Amino acid sequence: MPKTSVPRTPAVDGRFGAPARIPSAPGLPGWAHSAGFAADGSGFVLLVQCVTDEARPANGFCRQQVAVLDRGARSWALRSTPLPEIPATGGVSAGLTVLGPGRALIEDGGGEEPERTWFTRDGGRNWRAVDRRTVGRTPLIPGGAVLATACAAPAGAGPDECTRERLVVISPEDGRRRALARVPQLGAHPRPAPVVEPDGSWWVSGVEPASGRAAVAVSRDGGRSWAVSPLPSPGGGAPGLHVTVAVGPDAVYAAELGELDGGEPVKNPMRALHRSLDGGRTWTRMWTTGPDREPRTLQGLPVPGPGGRVTVPAELAAYESTDGGRSFRETGDGTSWVRRTGIGLLREADRCQFRSSRDGVRWSEFLLACEDD
Repeated sequence: MPKTSVPRTPAVDGRFGAPARIPSAPGLPGWAHSAGFAADGSGFVLLVQCVTDEARPANGFCRQQVAVLDRGARSWALRSTPLPEIPATGGVSAGLTVLGPGRALIEDGGGEEPERTWFTRDGGRNWRAVDRRTVGRTPLIPGGAVLATACAAPAGAGPDECTRERLVVISPEDGRRRALARVPQLGAHPRPAPVVEPDGSWWVSGVEPASGRAAVAVSRDGGRSWAVSPLPSPGGGAPGLHVTVAVGPDAVYAAELGELDGGEPVKNPMRALHRSLDGGRTWTRMWTTGPDREPRTLQGLPVPGPGGRVTVPAELAAYESTDGGRSFRETGDGTSWVRRTGIGLLREADRCQFRSSRDGVRWSEFLLACEDD
């Protein structure tokens, strides 16, 4: 049975304090994507600026640059990247990953195009090519690193052909991938949260092999050891697609995504929302989605706040709960995508408008590359 108590709001510490103040740069050229930040407030964002020819669309091209916010800087600086110009009629395939202060990885290609990767450790002033293949092992996840997966069998296979994946650490020292020495037992396709949570914990979701139930694992010592706990999933415990985890000031929330029974089909369907009041040792299912019960979708991460507050950014609106997820009401925030970065939660409403928060309640807005909107 669900617990009836609502957690007491604790004193706010630095991990869940006021949001970081990021300067706006609406005049940056093109449109922005892959924005990311380190814990010291420095950041990167990729920019795509296109020149089009309506009479001859094939003549159009797009230039790919990067804007960098150095630590303590009051404005963003435009810097070049090794990314080539691309046809305006094609899609953007590059992505950027922040690996700590002044450090980032740009990855491009895949599919029919060759994969290319570049790393910077000086705020984008210089880039060098790195090999994307996994090399060696690491006993821990260092500060600034990102946790990801790579195909273990068959080696080098793409996502559709991979039968078994392994956890890898993308290093802030050289941008290389290294296999994590000790990993939680969560089936053939573990799904890690890429960055560390505010309390220093790392999370991975998957399937508990013995029971076949959806489960999450947490490490509080940089990946040296893991504790696995199953989730009280709906539908007899059968796992959904995957689970996303967000740590708040006084609770941990795990959102289970997967196909819904009944109702209109939706993108990013959310089956259930679970809450833990003991750091992930035990879980209570707070919300089970039905054919007409909103929220039914989740855009990225749930947003935990103090005192039982949690917000679900859904496909068409946002829904807020003040009782730990037992009930929700629609808010006027509209739709957005939420993810974790070094400065806290980052909410992106469109290509131009961003907001950041550490406590899930107070948000600081900034604008990037608005002129083409």
